Amino acid sequence: MTGAEPDLLIEDLHSSLVDPALETMNFLNEVAARFPGAVSFAAGRPHEEFYDLDAIPRHLRTFQRYLEREKGVDPGEVRRTVLQYGRTKGVIHELLARNLRLDEGIDADPQSIVVTVGCQEAMFLVLRALCAHEDDIVLAVAPRYVGLTGAARLLDREVWPVRETASGVDLGHLVEQIAAARAASKRPRACYLIPDFANPSGLRLDLGTRKALLAIAERHDLLLLEDNPYGLFQADDEPRPPTLKALDTGRRVIYLGSLAKTCFPGARVGYLVADQRVATATSATVLLADEISKLKSMLTINTSPLTQAIVAGRLLEHGCSLVAATRAENAVYRRNMRLLREGLERRFPRSGPLKVTWNAPAGGFFVVLTVPFAADDDALEYSARHHGVLWTPMTHFYGAGEGGGTHQMRLSVSVMTPEQIDAGLERLLSLVTDRAGQKAGSVSDAQGKG
Repeated sequence: MTGAEPDLLIEDLHSSLVDPALETMNFLNEVAARFPGAVSFAAGRPHEEFYDLDAIPRHLRTFQRYLEREKGVDPGEVRRTVLQYGRTKGVIHELLARNLRLDEGIDADPQSIVVTVGCQEAMFLVLRALCAHEDDIVLAVAPRYVGLTGAARLLDREVWPVRETASGVDLGHLVEQIAAARAASKRPRACYLIPDFANPSGLRLDLGTRKALLAIAERHDLLLLEDNPYGLFQADDEPRPPTLKALDTGRRVIYLGSLAKTCFPGARVGYLVADQRVATATSATVLLADEISKLKSMLTINTSPLTQAIVAGRLLEHGCSLVAATRAENAVYRRNMRLLREGLERRFPRSGPLKVTWNAPAGGFFVVLTVPFAADDDALEYSARHHGVLWTPMTHFYGAGEGGGTHQMRLSVSVMTPEQIDAGLERLLSLVTDRAGQKAGSVSDAQGKG
């Protein structure tokens, strides 16, 4: 439509449409589309080798048998359950509760679960429910998943950053931000974080930090939004630390779950656990999940019962354990993380001249590489054009004006083959050598001119 007379002005549309946070995914997709031959460390998608379209009818039949045999539902009602408009809070809540008990040690009342259209809808609904006034804000560990920033932006809500440390979150800075917000007449409603193998940093909170975080939430009357898409994908066989929700005795945690990484993202099934009690105007007490479901009924009406049935069938076929269901995928993630770390060590030794460092997550999809040049969008473009390798600038995971991540890139290995990892690291080495040489040359030129 270039050259056509405009019908609308961008300034007359919602201001989020020009927010950089909402451009991140489009920008990365656009770069990938222009350089299809590049090796990509950018994609954070789950591994898809084991996806099987032929299994979809079997999953549906498995769920159908569950309804008929375990729940005693007659065939007509089974048909309506799967193919009609459904219960707003979802039709697989009992199976999700069973899964949480098995895999995470979370004893969730099925009635406290709302099945959502992906975890992104869960974030939006929770923020909409909690942020009732103009001065209500959300805190979030930074760097952070851009979806949280986007959801808050669509709701015209501020996100105040909390620094990330090697332990996952700067607890002192969290307390400082709570105090600063209240001093500015703001009301901090919740703090969002990914405690296990966070996107983008890959970091995981240790048990002591988790307990301290819950204590701070209790002391300062704060809710915690625990997002857990990667927790099952641990790189070793050590016992996994309990989730915040499993440790939560004061109903301080709203748990955000997703079946995108553990089943398949095309189903778009996520969920939230909101067991907080809400006092109504009539003095009755209801679950926060029930109040959130009212919002959902006006947003998406209900999550597709058909896709719920498909993921439920997959769950049932593995005894409702996603740990069991994802063993093959987790083996790939473990292998790829090991190959990435070994390949980085060979090409960028810690005492080497290129001054490249990286963190070493114990699982998940992501590693953060720190380089001696600005790893911004221009550098990504240069990397793709001249060296045939893609990655994600860490600056995209900070809000406007926050700074951070200027010399860092996120590497994701979730969808890569061993050959792609090796080739991609060779190209990264070429990029870093090139850019480091350019920097050294510019310094030398400046000194000569001096």
